[in-house]
Amino acid sequence: MRDRPQPRSGKLCPQLIEKIMKNSTIELLAKDLNDQGGVYCPSPLAGMKTWDTHPKVYLDVGRTGEAKCPYCSTVYKLKAGEHFGGAH
Repeated sequence: MRDRPQPRSGKLCPQLIEKIMKNSTIELLAKDLNDQGGVYCPSPLAGMKTWDTHPKVYLDVGRTGEAKCPYCSTVYKLKAGEHFGGAH
């Protein structure tokens, strides 16, 4: 049986990165959200570096409990039992 083919450069190919990102769900705690209930993607919480992905996008997670990035399809959602209060 042959091993899986590996990228020659040691880096992941763009198609593989896209596939990984489309299947990513990042669970958040309420404290991970900003005061308005949102997060930005790309996010360090998802192990993404802003210089190596797509433009920065604001996602409102606090309103519905989850949001999906329109660029990379990463889903950011509140962990079970977490709630965003928003009011001070």
